[in-house]
Parts: sequence; structure tokens; C-alpha cells
Amino acid sequence: MNIYLIGYMGSGKSKTAEALSKLLKYQSFDLDVLISQQVGKSISTIFAESGEDYFRLLEKEALHKTAEVSSSVIATGGGTPCFFDNMDWMNQHGITIYLQANAGLLFHRLSASKQGRPLIENLGDIELMEQISGHLAVRSKYYTQSMITMNAVSLNVKILAEEIISFVKSKSS
Repeated sequence: MNIYLIGYMGSGKSKTAEALSKLLKYQSFDLDVLISQQVGKSISTIFAESGEDYFRLLEKEALHKTAEVSSSVIATGGGTPCFFDNMDWMNQHGITIYLQANAGLLFHRLSASKQGRPLIENLGDIELMEQISGHLAVRSKYYTQSMITMNAVSLNVKILAEEIISFVKSKSS
């Protein structure tokens, strides 16, 4: 069984995937890292040289390759569920967990770590907040199709990972 973590950038998908995979003794994958390794370029460079449409195709291919492994936790990109049939595909191939965070928390986390995030790296504070709010409004219809929604406000990813495990066990019994 694979677990797909979804949510907006800054919601803690990568760190939660690492903590969750350690507790479950699963492999952990980050889609952006897989894409960068496959192409040999950073996500920012892929966006700059080839555009978002090309990146989304690479993302879909990397996502579908995760079906070749089992017992894995996959941290998806913030936009992964919103393109092609990715959300339906993840729901058919594993357990999807939405790490839900409000715009204020996301702004707080992202304003200090914009580097390497092509959709926000050149935005000022007001533009960043507008971007986050706008994206959340559009993307929430995809995110909420996940099987499980968890509040991503917890600063302790180990506690969040333990909560996810408890929730998954209660859903499967």
C-alpha cells in the first residue's frame, strides 16, 4: 500500500513523509526530487526552460511510476492533484491524505522559504498571500477528494505522522 500526501506547498508533505515512512518502515519519495533526478535539473530550471505544462507531464509520469513500488509514502507537489486525472489515480492506487493548512500558516512558512519554488520565488509578501489564497480556492476542490484530511498546523511532524497512522488504522478496521 502506498500513501500519497497532498496539500499546498508548505503544508509539510515532505517532512511528514519522512517521519511517517520511518514509523511505518516504508520507503519515502518526494515527487519533485524524483523529477529533478530524472531530468537532471532543478524544478525551477525545468519551469524556466520548459514551462509549467512540460513540468506537469513529467510530474504525471513520475507519479505513475510510484505504482511500481509498494509500502511507500509519497510527498506530492502542491499542484499534483489538480492536473490530468492525478487525484483519481492516487485514490485508486493508495491512500490519499490531505495535509490541510490555512493561508495564514502557509504564508508564514513560505515567506521565509521561497527559493527553489518557481510559482512563488519572485513574489513580494502581498502577492504571495494573494497567490496562496487564490490557489487554495481553486485547489481545495481537488484536495478535498482525498480519503483522509489531517490538520497540518502541528509543528511536530512526528506527532502528525502518529496521528495519521492512528487514523489510517481506524479507517481500515
